[in-house]
Amino acid sequence: MDESTIWWLLAGGVVVAELITGTFYLLMLVIGLVAGAIAAHMGLGMPLQIVAAAVVGIGAVLALHQSKRRRPGDPSARADRSVNLDVGETLMIESWNLDGTSFVKYRGATWTAIHRPGVTPSTGMHRVSELVGNRLLVDPL
Repeated sequence: MDESTIWWLLAGGVVVAELITGTFYLLMLVIGLVAGAIAAHMGLGMPLQIVAAAVVGIGAVLALHQSKRRRPGDPSARADRSVNLDVGETLMIESWNLDGTSFVKYRGATWTAIHRPGVTPSTGMHRVSELVGNRLLVDPL
């Protein structure tokens, strides 16, 4: 059995492991194993094949890790429209109480609306930006 065949079998085995576990980092290691197979096809010796697989695989894992760190996180479930269908809806605020709350009629019930800290409350149309417990956090339009 050729050395490249062993590399390809290892890559296939790790792909199967990734499908079972769902760990995307394993796919980055598969890229390293493929680099080892290509090095074997090029006729390089086993030590250089291992070095190629290690360098490419570790580089791919580090690149994936860096790209995940730079990307902003997903919105919290409180502000995610796919979780809370109220997020993004508009409502009319007619007055604010001294404690920074307002009672609004929304979806046939009376809700308590609150504004963001540091924002001066104003009357008029507002958009629901997230749910905080059973209160609607609203932003002016």
